[in-house]
Amino acid sequence: MTTDVSPVVARPGEDFLAQVYGRTYQHFSGEPNRFGGLLGWDDLNTLLAHHRLEPPRLRLSVGGEALPQHAYTVPVTTRRSTVWHRLRPAELHRHLAEGATLVLDSIDELHPAVGDLAQTLERRLRTGIQVNAYASWTPDEGFGVHWDDHDVLVLQLDGAKRWRIYGPTRQAPLYRDTDVPEPPPDEPLAELVLHAGDMLYLPRGWWHAVAASEGVHSLHLTCGMQTTTGADLLRWLSDVLRREATVRGDLPRFGTEEEKADFVRSLGDLVMKEFEDGLLLDRFLTMRDATDRARLVPSLPYVEGVPPDPALVVHLVTARARLHSDGEGRPVLVAGGEEWTFSPQTAPLLSHLVAGGRHRLDTLARATGLRVGQVAHLVSELVDGEVAAVEWAG
Repeated sequence: MTTDVSPVVARPGEDFLAQVYGRTYQHFSGEPNRFGGLLGWDDLNTLLAHHRLEPPRLRLSVGGEALPQHAYTVPVTTRRSTVWHRLRPAELHRHLAEGATLVLDSIDELHPAVGDLAQTLERRLRTGIQVNAYASWTPDEGFGVHWDDHDVLVLQLDGAKRWRIYGPTRQAPLYRDTDVPEPPPDEPLAELVLHAGDMLYLPRGWWHAVAASEGVHSLHLTCGMQTTTGADLLRWLSDVLRREATVRGDLPRFGTEEEKADFVRSLGDLVMKEFEDGLLLDRFLTMRDATDRARLVPSLPYVEGVPPDPALVVHLVTARARLHSDGEGRPVLVAGGEEWTFSPQTAPLLSHLVAGGRHRLDTLARATGLRVGQVAHLVSELVDGEVAAVEWAG
């Protein structure tokens, strides 16, 4: 795959994370073939033809409203009396030609190349990524003027897309919030066109509207970035403090005013003690990485363990694994909510896996001085822990 996202994530020292990320939009121009091999129209046709995709996973949107499923599908009843909805290509084409936008959510779970892109972004931005695909053919705005509750990185794969960007009217809005953002201004602060090979970064809460140009089809991906907010930190801290009897205890509903004040003061002292820990934020972020949900990748046909086949290829299926040493110099891998402690000799092997990519067992064996069989045994532990997968060498 030749996908290049380096202007945003491979060189974060060049001002992006410090000056752009979470602050303002940025347009990155690119060559038309920049995303060659990532996702094309034939790939999209294949996904639509070979998967039973139901709303809201697959939907057609017009003016921010989803078209009813029966407008472009027909129900099919199997001999076991289950019902699924088969696409009607002619009706699909008609609605798209009339201005509907095709949306396919979580395409990173359906298409390996897009899944690899999502993991690359997860590893470098240390957050969860969901990739959605959008296809449109007319200047109609499939979603109207709207804002998202997460940052997005847009990759224009083919055609062109017009973006009107209005900016935010509420700082850091959330899906679950105390207030809704004020309406956007009448005039956008920027209007731009993404052509094939271009990228756009847009922070959450920024109002925008999107449409294809007249007579020009468009296919693009949006990489949605999971937010990690102060509310998440406080929620985690409340769970951590369950170790304290005061936190676990009942509220003094029938106590005196003095008893109620003492209880509140005790809670405040416990919270302030945690906030005085200069490593509190690092502890929280480490926990987020360590419990990052692994991607679903079975390792068939190796259901009885990984065989010592030098040509077998292994990779981690979680992008935010943490690797550190214990007090005795042994590497400790934390991933997918699990923790493993290995012998010091395995440290180079684990470093290769955590860095990403796919690795042959014999390559990992040479990096550590271990036998292929020993590497296969270690990899089997990680496969059983659902944080690694191997690819068939047949």
